[in-house]
Amino acid sequence: MTEFNPNRRAFVAGAAMAGAAAAAAPAFAQNQGQPGAPNAPMTAQAARFPKPPYPEQQQPWPGLAQRMNPRPDHGEETYRGSGRLSGKRALITGGDSGIGRAAAIAFAREGADVAIAYLPAEEPDAQEVARIVEQEGRRFAALPGDLREKDYTTGLAGEAVRQLGGLDILVNNAAYQQWVPGLEQLSDEQFDQTMKTNLYAMFWLTKAALPHLQSGSAIINTSSEVAATSPEGLIDYSMTKAGILTFTKSMAKQLASRGIRVNAVTPGPIWTPLQVCGGQKPENLPQFGSSTPIGRAGQPVELAPLYVALADPAFSYSTGQVFGATGGDPQPGA
Repeated sequence: MTEFNPNRRAFVAGAAMAGAAAAAAPAFAQNQGQPGAPNAPMTAQAARFPKPPYPEQQQPWPGLAQRMNPRPDHGEETYRGSGRLSGKRALITGGDSGIGRAAAIAFAREGADVAIAYLPAEEPDAQEVARIVEQEGRRFAALPGDLREKDYTTGLAGEAVRQLGGLDILVNNAAYQQWVPGLEQLSDEQFDQTMKTNLYAMFWLTKAALPHLQSGSAIINTSSEVAATSPEGLIDYSMTKAGILTFTKSMAKQLASRGIRVNAVTPGPIWTPLQVCGGQKPENLPQFGSSTPIGRAGQPVELAPLYVALADPAFSYSTGQVFGATGGDPQPGA
């Protein structure tokens, strides 16, 4: 099996990012003027990722990655670490599946101990993450609960410190997303759940974590491309993702003097349980991600290197920044 090894430090350098974009240009050019031609894969690993159409499917909220078809690739078999986060302790919300799970696996294989927060209904996925992290010889803390409950959320940082021995990396990643046809169908209950899960929890948890974070620590917030290009059916979700960017930039300024970096990631369409549990209009799901220049939904493992880079102490001059992984879609500016 060809290994997915995204760990060169050049990944975090601006010159390398620009070079990668330039290298990708010929692949896009090959398909210009060829309607319906498949996009050339960016890497050998990417050539094996599933492409639209995806099978029709639905799950009740919050859903499980292990029941998706195809199953998302979080890097279980392919991510290889190189010790970039050796000795670090990380807390990740939504770490049972999707982007959070990919980050948890990558962090463990880079040498970090990991705690994940997740809903009790997601326990089967969380158990898979626990097994992978512990196979790497790292400590793992399972912290089930509902981020909408303030007492649970404000207690997460302290519990992670108790079980891991400290806290160096906080990833605010968990989110609630439900598609609605119009504002009239957006209920107060859904609006409240979206705000509590996506914004209140980030506020509560970050505030509670600050006493435990030292100089050299990192906070990574998951926003979205919809912060800049909001779909008409994701009103409340898009509002929160725009708010996350503002929070990130404000906190970066506040915490710079304390040596704590705060950055945001803006994913595009990524194949996670979020999408099959009402996050997308059901009839649109088979073509999810097909409108991107790359022509498919991203896999969670494709974002793992970005979270590793933002957690890596070597990324010491970047804070308050917005980093995209959108398959070529427009993203919010930094």
